[in-house]
Amino acid sequence: MEHRSLLRLAVPAVASLLALTTACTGGTVQGRPGASGLRDPYFPKAGNGGYQVDHYALDLDYDPADGELHGTAVITARAEQGLSSFNLDLSGLKVEGVTVQGVGARFNRTGNELTVRPAEDLKKGEVFRTEVEYGGKPKTLTDADGSKEGWITTEDGGAGADGRGSARARAGAVGVGEPVGSMTWFPGNHHPSDKATYDITLTVPRGYEAVSNGELRSRTEGADGRTEFAWHSPEPMASYLATAVVGPYKVTTGRTPSGTGLYNAVAPGEAAASAGALARLPEMVEWGSGRFGPYPFGTAGAVVLPAGTLGYALETQTKPVFPGAPESEELVLHELAHQWFGNSVSPKSWKDMWLNEGFATYAEWLWAEDHGGPTAQQHFEAFLAGDTAVDEAADSAWDAFPPASPPGPDHISDEPVYYRGAMVLHRIRQEVGDEKFFALVRGWAADHRHGNASTADFTAYAQEKTGRDLKKVWDVWLYGEDRPK
Repeated sequence: MEHRSLLRLAVPAVASLLALTTACTGGTVQGRPGASGLRDPYFPKAGNGGYQVDHYALDLDYDPADGELHGTAVITARAEQGLSSFNLDLSGLKVEGVTVQGVGARFNRTGNELTVRPAEDLKKGEVFRTEVEYGGKPKTLTDADGSKEGWITTEDGGAGADGRGSARARAGAVGVGEPVGSMTWFPGNHHPSDKATYDITLTVPRGYEAVSNGELRSRTEGADGRTEFAWHSPEPMASYLATAVVGPYKVTTGRTPSGTGLYNAVAPGEAAASAGALARLPEMVEWGSGRFGPYPFGTAGAVVLPAGTLGYALETQTKPVFPGAPESEELVLHELAHQWFGNSVSPKSWKDMWLNEGFATYAEWLWAEDHGGPTAQQHFEAFLAGDTAVDEAADSAWDAFPPASPPGPDHISDEPVYYRGAMVLHRIRQEVGDEKFFALVRGWAADHRHGNASTADFTAYAQEKTGRDLKKVWDVWLYGEDRPK
């Protein structure tokens, strides 16, 4: 992801929780309410406790003419405790009905929390299925720095299904979710620590494309003038990486030399400017597989939005979204590198963001090093010297705070997380040498594939894998308050 800042969630009323607390059989409490947040260091109300989601099946119908989204979310989860009630994150949208295990369930809304009480308590270890019917006009959230996330409409040219070309008929949309925007278009456990597999079906007017994560399983033209696109993501995904894109996109498909499927969707007017950077995507997938280990997903690709839709690129799983034509091949490489670091190996909390952005930034340096540009050492030295001739970001505030300890949620996408995070990795490389360093990088991606990891997990792993005491690197570069030298 590119630099941006963030925002956050609300709490259910105490009275709501008290009303849902006890269910007894023979005087024994069978379940208790699941927590309405996971106490993330920066977003304490993000996500929910008491269960883990295994799979989301989202059936979404979107009409660009009126901006209405109607959805059915079927969420298969496993109870981690006895549950008398549990919460889902959902912002806006009207809930029309909820069932749990096929039986109608009571529910109430408080802020961004949908609290569900099953007809019968759920037992610890029980796999249960929740179905939520909902609809309305999804929200766009504004983060602390003014950037947008959630459900964002696009007015992007190209005639809609009626051919009249009015602005409303031509409107498309994109769903993006870092850190919490996915709750504006589907209910869920919206914290990166709860990853799940996905099936996302999007039905839109004929003449529009509908793009999501993973593999396109089917495209069905209906007699009602609408088209259904069924997307399947078999690998676990954090909900902030889910996307839904609707618009008159130009789609191209292909394969990398080693056989990974490619799917690119480019907005009208952006095709020519995007061609150069996207043409290198197959090469980048192959290069990353050599540097970091096998590409972790079955498909790769990109979505190029109409210029001005967003102020940032985002590493949505298997198909990063770009805010107009990518300005450089390094930006494409950065978002692709996240497929290993951030998407396959996801953070345990939002405080661990440097493990996403530091690795993706260092991947840019390695790409340049391997393709006739400045070496990673030259990038490192440029930041120490503020030499923008080597790296235009070298005079940024990369030393403002330690990358593992951003001062607050509005700083988790600031320069130190990216550039000083990359410098931490280069300091490890300096300490242990290339052979051990690249074995560490590949091992980290392999051993934590499709899982979650924290900064503490990484520091322990790095020391074990390299056999070196790296305490000075952690103390000075990762956690140190002073400018490293």
